[in-house]
Amino acid sequence: MYDKLVIVESPSKSKTIENYLGKDYHVTSSKGHIRDLSTSGKDGLGIDQENEYKPKYVISKDKKDVVKELKAAVKEAKTVYLATDPDREGEAISWHLADVLGLDMDADNRVVFNEVTKDAVVDALNHPRKIDQNLVKSQETRRVLDRIIGFKLSKLLQRKIKSKSAGRVQSVALRLIVEKEREIEAFVPEEYWKVKANFIKDDIDFVAELNKKGTKKVKISNEAEALEIFNALSKSFVVDSVKKTSKKRESKPPFITSTLQQEASSKLGFKARKTMMIAQKLYEGVQLEDETVGLITYMRTDSTRLSDVFVESATNYIKEKYGANYVGKVKISKKKENVQDAHEGIRPTSAMRTPESVKEHLTNDEFKLYSLIYARAIASLMAPSKFDATSLVLENNDYFFNASGSVLKFDGYLRVYSQYEKQKDEVLPEVVENEVLESQNIEKTQHFTKPPARYTEAKLIKEMEELGIGRPSTYAMIIDTIQTRGYVELVEKAFKPTESGILTSDRLTQFFNDIINVEYTAQMEKELDDIAEGEDDYFDAIDHFIKKFQPLLDEANEKMEVIAPKKTGEKCPECGHDLVERHGRYGKFVACENYPECKYIKKEKVEPEYTGETCPKCGSPMVFKTGRYGKFEACSNYPECKYIKNSRKKAEPVMTDEVCPNCGSPVVIKKGRWGEFKACSNYPKCKTIIK
Repeated sequence: MYDKLVIVESPSKSKTIENYLGKDYHVTSSKGHIRDLSTSGKDGLGIDQENEYKPKYVISKDKKDVVKELKAAVKEAKTVYLATDPDREGEAISWHLADVLGLDMDADNRVVFNEVTKDAVVDALNHPRKIDQNLVKSQETRRVLDRIIGFKLSKLLQRKIKSKSAGRVQSVALRLIVEKEREIEAFVPEEYWKVKANFIKDDIDFVAELNKKGTKKVKISNEAEALEIFNALSKSFVVDSVKKTSKKRESKPPFITSTLQQEASSKLGFKARKTMMIAQKLYEGVQLEDETVGLITYMRTDSTRLSDVFVESATNYIKEKYGANYVGKVKISKKKENVQDAHEGIRPTSAMRTPESVKEHLTNDEFKLYSLIYARAIASLMAPSKFDATSLVLENNDYFFNASGSVLKFDGYLRVYSQYEKQKDEVLPEVVENEVLESQNIEKTQHFTKPPARYTEAKLIKEMEELGIGRPSTYAMIIDTIQTRGYVELVEKAFKPTESGILTSDRLTQFFNDIINVEYTAQMEKELDDIAEGEDDYFDAIDHFIKKFQPLLDEANEKMEVIAPKKTGEKCPECGHDLVERHGRYGKFVACENYPECKYIKKEKVEPEYTGETCPKCGSPMVFKTGRYGKFEACSNYPECKYIKNSRKKAEPVMTDEVCPNCGSPVVIKKGRWGEFKACSNYPKCKTIIK
């Protein structure tokens, strides 16, 4: 028997928190969500469409033992506190726990803390509140909308065009990528020329570029125009004007979820999913020498606000370490903070806990991400960097050339952030007006306009954020989904749509343009925010959507063309039916159209691709082969010699949204001898396999 029971989401967090509380407390975890929508009822949606779309929930199969343990723990406790994550999803988990465990919905039993530190946890337990039903309804609305679209659209696409799935936000993200590819394909390069003059004065090299003829901006479209200008120029240039100014560059605000994912992608090369996994670990707690403590605040947030306590301690740290002139002003966000996460920006839980001081307790990737978060938060409170900027205008036969330079005079916030934001001095020599400079040479160069760039992961996240589609906590999952479904592929670290992705997007645009578009999806996000604020209603949101969606679905069911597999012109040697092209996990193959009655698959005879090496066992040439794990090198004398070169890189596991029931680490999809299976990502420390 214990006095107080605290239920959190993850086992690792429960261990950290239990260390902070006295013997009167017992801390346990739900290991994430314990319930989800059932797959019963009309269309397997798990909602009662005749009773105001009331959701029907069932306890997840892998959580039945967890629920049993939680019920037993609740019986042993006098008071129960629900301390799930401080966002809509966490609020919903607390509501599900209260409902399943028979807790009083009107009791002040919900505790919220933005960081896993002793002070924050104890303070939260001293100020419990009721479960916020508006946040719960907002999350419930999102889940039901995603279920309706996911189930109904996916079934339609699978039946009609053999696509794997569709989703409320993932389909819009895919559409952005496809539309960008169409822009690239339609792009026609335009020729243009530049004219530049090179100078040396006082041993300083600098370049000036042609900008104007008289007062009119110069645009050079072809070589003839460039040659005409080139021939009109002499070697002597006159300094028309010298302008010197002092400029400031302000630091950026602390990270929110989207900007953290963008910067970690561009500066550290981390995928969004990896960033969130590492951030989760830093938030939940790291074992230091004498304590287990969360190193950063909650990493799912739209707010850049910093607590007064942190601002004061960080400001004192900056003053003592760098000097009073390095202290800056607190940044105030110009946009309305999203109340769904009335938290702070992502910051270290202590300004005194520098990356170097905790490095030995972190993995290499954890250290990299913590260093980035720490530097960004501290820099946001530091003074701007200052530059002396110089701009020159040089005249030659009424042609005006521009040169510019800047020199860093005070590093300010760059003192801690220069690793992530490079500053290069561009020095210009001292000159005065009407001074004559002799050019070393003048050059004319041909250029062509370039097509728009494809979306990298960072750019796609930025675009989704700016357009208001999805939420910070969903970006990583959206990007993972469109990749694992085979709708996009990475080409030079940017997303290119596949044939399947283009076909899927085109059909959705053709039949569901009214709902699978940026504007409608952004409006739906606003509607969910309004529900969280108590300004809109679950039933109205679902009802309006279904009345808009169902007629489109009916028309697509009737009119969307079924795409049959492409015939090869050959007959099946086993049953005489046509052979067709099919797409599988390992690419395109040829098989009988009469599947599953006939399971014939044509084995292509391919000329071997030699590696240039010889087998160390038998001396035969080595060749490249392809297996279920990708390309590998093997002896060409197989099966007489079965040598395989052990040079395959271990494939990166595919992340899921589940957590391990034993240790709380993320669950991943792995590949084994018998196909794919789910297992704990913390292997070999945890060897749990999810059935």
